Amino acid sequence: MTWSVLALDPATGTLGAAVASRFFAVGALAIHVEGGVAALATQALINPMYAIHGIPRLRAGEAPDDVAQALLSQDAGREHRQLHILDATGRIAAHTGGDCVSWCGSVRGIDVSVAGNMLAGPQVVQETLAAFEASAGPMAERLLAALEAGEKAGGDKRGKQSAALKVATRDLYPDLDIRADDHHDPLRELRRLYDVSRERFAVFRRFLPGADSPCGVFDRFVIDSAVARSRKPVG
Repeated sequence: MTWSVLALDPATGTLGAAVASRFFAVGALAIHVEGGVAALATQALINPMYAIHGIPRLRAGEAPDDVAQALLSQDAGREHRQLHILDATGRIAAHTGGDCVSWCGSVRGIDVSVAGNMLAGPQVVQETLAAFEASAGPMAERLLAALEAGEKAGGDKRGKQSAALKVATRDLYPDLDIRADDHHDPLRELRRLYDVSRERFAVFRRFLPGADSPCGVFDRFVIDSAVARSRKPVG
């Protein structure tokens, strides 16, 4: 019912995940990203506990393959699940249960993993991967381009309803977390939300408390000035 892409930018350490589905609010449960740690997606018959139990183990330095094996070994419903993980060093683990609905499967590249089930065909994950690898620019834009290519290749064979995107760099919470929970064209809506986020939120986010600044910046003049500068045309 879903396909997702997990990616790492090794130059900046940025981790990202994006997902689309003919399922309500897929982003609420399917994708999880923690800066400096990993990106994880649980789909098909989603098991939210994969992230609850898996992310702390990844944070402790366990390899994705070991974490996936441990999670799956404790889940009697594993043959109905799909799971993939990409950690901050580029290691990937992927599982597609034997009872997932066709088409189902996964592909991977260097620092990128794509998985899906109940899709129009293998071309969906293949085109998603190819589009990500061929793109450049900020992580969010590359993830959006990848999902759009997968949608063009057929996407979820039942149609479309929701999509989501998360990007994280240095912190346990994301730099960007946007969702279209119930929309006739969720990827177009996701791109619109991304564009809106760049107007003010992306600048505001840089001043929030985090790993490199426990208190952040709370001088409103500094923040508002930075926002105003970001809106000025270049040249």
